[in-house]
Amino acid sequence: MDDVAIEAGVSQMTVSRVMRGTGQTSEQVRHRVEQAARKLGYVPNRLATSLRDETTPLIAVVLPTLGNRVFSEVLDGITATLSGRGLQPVFGVTEYSEATEEELVRDLLSWRPQGIILPGLEHSDATRTAIRAAGVRVVEVMDIDGDPISIAFGLSQYAAGQATARYMLTKGYRRFGYIGSQGARDLRAVKRFNGFRDAVRDSGGQILVEHVSDGPSSMIEGRRATATVLSVPDRPEAIYYSNDDLAAGGIMHCLSHGVTMPTDVALAGFNGLPFLEALPIQLTTVETPRLEMGIRAAQHLIDDHDTSEVPRVIDLGFHLIPGQTS
Repeated sequence: MDDVAIEAGVSQMTVSRVMRGTGQTSEQVRHRVEQAARKLGYVPNRLATSLRDETTPLIAVVLPTLGNRVFSEVLDGITATLSGRGLQPVFGVTEYSEATEEELVRDLLSWRPQGIILPGLEHSDATRTAIRAAGVRVVEVMDIDGDPISIAFGLSQYAAGQATARYMLTKGYRRFGYIGSQGARDLRAVKRFNGFRDAVRDSGGQILVEHVSDGPSSMIEGRRATATVLSVPDRPEAIYYSNDDLAAGGIMHCLSHGVTMPTDVALAGFNGLPFLEALPIQLTTVETPRLEMGIRAAQHLIDDHDTSEVPRVIDLGFHLIPGQTS
């Protein structure tokens, strides 16, 4: 730090303020210090600072998977919000395993982050206990159907499933199939299907076939599962998919096998992912506020305010997008 100060022609204290992003320094001085640091290859010792302050400049982020574009957009929102704040996200992936989440949370908390972001509202008792004992700020995202540890930013997964079913019912469909993945581990997909199923049955419709694979979600799996569902003797009029990846695979199966949508079968997905615009036919889906969830979660963790005045559940809503597949 002394070498950087000499090179930049400033005091060590000024170098410290610039490196930590605290205090008042002019743009010109900050630029000189940063240029000197780059020239000398100086990297500040964050560990020393964290030992003194008993926290690190980290925000822990737990993601259920990186195999779905949904969560990369949530992470984009988190990263963009933390940028320039002297904070960095550090994340781990659970692949929808409660045991993995418990182990991952304990490991992340050992680094003394300033906050932690979790997916969904269902966590083991041990995970909840570890977070409360750490005294760290926590935010949950993606879901509001349950009891948050502190505060949740998301949408009602159950209501999203209901909304899709009601739309499909207004189009005249009464005999449905369902395609999902990740077994029963994706609890938010389970909630959506519960909402969809309940709305269908309340209106006198039927769920004829449920196909839930144990593996990860993908277009390939969606294509394979659609072929299976459409091969049953009592074939459904419409298929509800747990996400857009699977539904896009269903579209590809139909296009390659001469199955006309929605005349032969109607399809509906979930998430409203941008890649759908590249498909030759527009999918009926539900758009979710993924980027906003990441932004709001990160902002809540870094804002210096009395969290007792903030509602425990923040419903960011969803938007049903009618498409050509139904």
